[in-house]
Order: sequence, then C-alpha cells, then structure tokens
Amino acid sequence: MTAFQAGAEYGDGRREESHGHGHAGALFNHTDPASKRIIVGYGFWIFLLSDIIMFSAFFATYAVLSGETAGGPSGRDLFDLHNVAIETACLLLSSFTCGLAAIGARAHQNLMYYGGMAATGVLGLGFLAIEIHEFVGMIAQGAGPTRSAFLSAFFTLVGCHGVHVTLGLLWLLTMIAQVFAKGYRADILRRVLCFALFWHTLDIIWVAIFTVVYLFGAGA
Repeated sequence: MTAFQAGAEYGDGRREESHGHGHAGALFNHTDPASKRIIVGYGFWIFLLSDIIMFSAFFATYAVLSGETAGGPSGRDLFDLHNVAIETACLLLSSFTCGLAAIGARAHQNLMYYGGMAATGVLGLGFLAIEIHEFVGMIAQGAGPTRSAFLSAFFTLVGCHGVHVTLGLLWLLTMIAQVFAKGYRADILRRVLCFALFWHTLDIIWVAIFTVVYLFGAGA
C-alpha cells in the first residue's frame, strides 16, 4: 500500500467517522423534542396517579365512616339525586366539549378550540354552582362537616373534587389566554393535552363519587 493509498483510506475513514457523527447529531436533534414530550407526559401521569391515590384514600375513609352519623342525618335524608344528576350531566358533557377543544387545538381550528373551551368552562361553572348550593343548603340544615364523622368524610371527598374543578377552570382560562397570545405552538399543544387529561380524570373521579356517595348513600 502506497502512502497515497494509505492517506486516501485514512481520509475516507475520517470522512466516514465525521459522517457518522453527523448522523448521530442529526438523530439527537431530531429526537430531542420527542424526548421532551415523553418527559412532560411521564411527569404529568405521575401527578395524575398521585391525585388518584389521594382520592382513593378519601374514598376509603368515606366507606369506613359513611355509617357514623352520630344520630344526625344520613345520606338518605340529605341527598337530592335530581340535582346530583344535573351535576353529573354537566360534568360529563364538559368532558365531551373538552375533547372537541383538544381536537380543535391540534387541527388549529379556532372556532372548535375556543368554542369547546368556552362550553367546558360554562358547564364546569354550572357544576360548581349546583355543588355550592348543595353545601350551603346542608350547612343551613345543621348538617355541616362538624356534625358527624360521615359528614366530615363527605365534605372532604366531594369538596376536594370541587376544589380540583375550580383549579381546572383557572387552568382553562390560562390555556385560552396562552393560545390567543402565542398560537398553537408545540409546547402550548402539550399543555392543552395535559389539561384535557386532567379534566377527563376529574370526570372519572366524579362518576365514582356519584355511584359510591350519592347512589349508595341515598339508597342506604
């Protein structure tokens, strides 16, 4: 092998090495945004699971204390299933409109996104209004959270869910403002997706509350 051939082979090898590094760099740059999406999604799922664990503890507490009325009113005396059914309809319908808003965001359709978010907000406010009316009425009857262990568990479980809905409505307003100010950027779309997952999780938890607390309680 001549010196020229050796140099040419070395040069080819160096070019191949450089070319390989170029591919690796391009691959890293290409997967970096995907990695960020995975990290954000993984972290948010951990948050949702921790929230579900917290509600599970509240459900377990309520199940143990549901019969401890201390001679006071029980769920059968207090719960109005007609109003609770309206609450449930509002929240389930808001889950549908929230899904439409998420689809509209991905499609960059302003009417679908803003309309879906506005409808979700109105339905969420309706849900909260009925729940607050229920709480005020119960307290006016002397059935506040300090009346019995049953009522303490009830107000803790249902009230915690109401606080989450309130925080979700504030998050909803934030997402409307961010899309209006910054458009449908990739990071904004990730936040819209996280909000939609949070809102759907609240709906699932409410279905459990409706079944365990209200249906079983009213028929106890």
